[in-house]
Amino acid sequence: MSAILDIPFLNQPASICNTERGRPLTIIVAGNPNAGKTSLFNSLTGLRQKVANYPGVTIESKSGQWTISSDLPPARLIDLPGLYSLDATSLDEKIASDILLDPKRTNAGAIIVVVDATNLVRNLYLAMQLIETKQPIVIALTMFDLAERSNLKIDIENLSASLGVPVIPVVAKQNRGLDELAQAVLSAILRCPLSLGGAKDDGLRAVSPSPATPLAKGEGNKQTKLIQRYARIERIVSEAVQTVSDDKPNLSERIDRVVTHKILGPVILLLVMLLVFQAIFSWASLPMTLIDNVFSALADTIRAHLPAGIFTDLLTDGIIAGVGGVVAFLPQILLLFFFISLLEDSGYMARAAFLMDRLMRAVGLHGKAFVPLLSSFACAVPGIMATRTIENPKDRIATIMIAPFMSCSARLPVYTLIIAAFFSGKRLLGVVSLGAVIILTMYLLGVAVAIIVASILKRTILNAPPPPFVMELPPYRLPDFGNVAHALLTRSSVFLKRAGTVILSISILLWALTAFPRAHADQAGGTSNASTQIENSFAGRAGRLIEPAIAPLGFDWKIGIGLISSFAARETIISTLSIVYNVGENPDNKSSSLVGALRNARRADGSAIWTPLTGISLMIFFLLACQCMSTVAIVRRETNSWRWPLFMIGYMMILAYVASFVTFQGGRLLGFS
Repeated sequence: MSAILDIPFLNQPASICNTERGRPLTIIVAGNPNAGKTSLFNSLTGLRQKVANYPGVTIESKSGQWTISSDLPPARLIDLPGLYSLDATSLDEKIASDILLDPKRTNAGAIIVVVDATNLVRNLYLAMQLIETKQPIVIALTMFDLAERSNLKIDIENLSASLGVPVIPVVAKQNRGLDELAQAVLSAILRCPLSLGGAKDDGLRAVSPSPATPLAKGEGNKQTKLIQRYARIERIVSEAVQTVSDDKPNLSERIDRVVTHKILGPVILLLVMLLVFQAIFSWASLPMTLIDNVFSALADTIRAHLPAGIFTDLLTDGIIAGVGGVVAFLPQILLLFFFISLLEDSGYMARAAFLMDRLMRAVGLHGKAFVPLLSSFACAVPGIMATRTIENPKDRIATIMIAPFMSCSARLPVYTLIIAAFFSGKRLLGVVSLGAVIILTMYLLGVAVAIIVASILKRTILNAPPPPFVMELPPYRLPDFGNVAHALLTRSSVFLKRAGTVILSISILLWALTAFPRAHADQAGGTSNASTQIENSFAGRAGRLIEPAIAPLGFDWKIGIGLISSFAARETIISTLSIVYNVGENPDNKSSSLVGALRNARRADGSAIWTPLTGISLMIFFLLACQCMSTVAIVRRETNSWRWPLFMIGYMMILAYVASFVTFQGGRLLGFS
C-alpha cells in the first residue's frame, strides 16, 4: 500500500486554515451500512463498538479519540449511523445526514467516507454526494483484502484522480493503511476547501469533483441527478477496476444455496438455535455452581464472624443472597452473547434475516423489523432504538409494540431457574437436554406471539402496506475474536454494573420490606422464625393482598412478592425469591440454593408450592408481560407519547395473565400437577 503515498494530495504544503493550533480536530466517519465503518472506527480509536453484518446496528453517533498526528492533540472522531444517501428516509439516516449537511453542528474539519471495495458502485453514491458539497473528503476503501481475493484489481491512483479526493485502501482488522489514512485526512484538512454548511441535496451546488466528470448545468431535477451520479460512478469504476472473470460461484454463493434454501434454510436455523441453547446449558453449569458456592461461602463467613442482628441479616440475606442469586446466571448470559457475536461476525445473521423476511411480510411487517427484533433478544431497549431504520411510522410503532416479546437476556435467569428446579437432567431421545428444548420453545413462542400481535395491529390501528425490502447478503467471514471478546467484556460489565446498582438497590429495599415490621417472639420457642417474619412484613402483606388475583395462575403470596419486584427489572425476581426463602439460612428448606428452596417449599397442609406446572405458568407470564421500566421509558422517548407505552403495558399484561391462566388451569384439567 506504499504506492498511495504518491497521491498528490499527500504532498501539499501544510498550513493551518480551518483549524487552530492546539485545538482538537473533529472528524466524521460516514458510510453505507455494512461497509466496515464501525470496524475502522474501532481500529482508529481503540474503542470497540458493536460490529455486525446487517444494517441498523449503529443507531446513534459514537465518538472517540484518534491520535492523527504527534504534533496535534487527539482528534475527536464521530461515528455516524450508516446511510445510503443524503436523502434521509429513516430516523437514523436523518441523524447522519443532518450532521453531514451541516458540519457547523460538530465543527467538523474533515469527513472520512467509508467505501466497501467489493461494492464500489453502490457505496460511491453517498461519496459522490458528499464530494459535491466541497467539504474536506477522504475515502477509506475498506474490505480491500476481500476485493483482492475476489479477483478485483483496483487502480487506486486512477480512482482517486477521477473522484478528485484521496482514496486510501485499508484493512481495519490488520491495521493496514491506517497511517496513510491519517496523513490523507490531515492533508485534506490543511487544503482549506469551501463548505456549503447546511445545503440540502435539492439545492446542492453542482460543483464538479474533478474536471473529468462535470455535472450537467441546469439539471435541478433530483431523479436526473441520481441518474447522472450513477452514470458517472459506472464510468469511473469501469476505468479504475478490472475484474478477472471466474464463472465458478464463490464460497459464499455455494454456502447460500443451502442455508438460504426455502426448506433447508429454516431447518438449519432451528438446528443452530437448538445447538446454541444446548451448549449454553452444558457449558454454563460448572461456572454457575462455582459462583453460587462462592456467594454461599461468603455469607457463611460473614455469619461466622459477625454477631447476629439486623446488620448481619442485611449483608447475608439482603445483599449477598440478592445479588449473588442474579450474578450466578452470568455464565449463561455471556455464552448466549458469545454465540450471537459469532453468528453476526460470520455473516449468518444476515441470512437469518433473509429467511425471516418472507414470514414477516406475510403478516404485514417491514423486512427491516427483523434487525430490531433480533437485537431485542439481547435487550429490548437497543432493539426499540434500532427501529429508527424503518421509514414508515406505522411499521415502526408496530415493531416497537412487539419487540418486548422477544426473550431478552433478563428472562434467561428465570427460565434457567425453573428448568434447574424441575427439569434438570432430563433428556429427549437420550441426547438433547429437555432444558434446551424448553428454552428454544420459549424463544419461538415469543416470536409466534409477536407475529400474531403484529398481524392484528397491522390490520387494525396500524394498517399500512409495507414497502419493498432490499437487503444485501455480505460474504461469509471468519469472526473477529477480538471483537467477540470485547463484546463479552462489555456485556459482562453492563450486567455486573446493573447487579451492583439496580439489583443491589432493589435487594436492599426488598430485604427491608421483608424485615420490617419486626415480628414478636413466638410464645412457644421464644424466637420469631423466618417464615412468620416474612409473612407479616410489609412485603408479605403486599403479596397476600394480590394473592387472590394470582392464585388461579398457580402463584402464592411469596411468588406475588417476586412479581411485584420484577416490574422494575425482570431478573430481580431471582434476588427476591432468594430473600423471601432465606436461601442459605432457613433450615426448613434443607438447601443452601434457591433451586433446592423451590423444590422443598411447602404450604401449611404439606403440599408443594412449586410444581413443574407452576414453573411453566411463571415462565409464560414472564415471556408475555411487560416487566421492565427501562423498556417503558425508551418507548416513551421513541414515540414521544405516553399513549403507546401505556397501551403496551396494558395489552401485554392482559395477554400474560390470560396465557398463564390457560396454561395452569388447562394443565390441571389434563392431569398435570
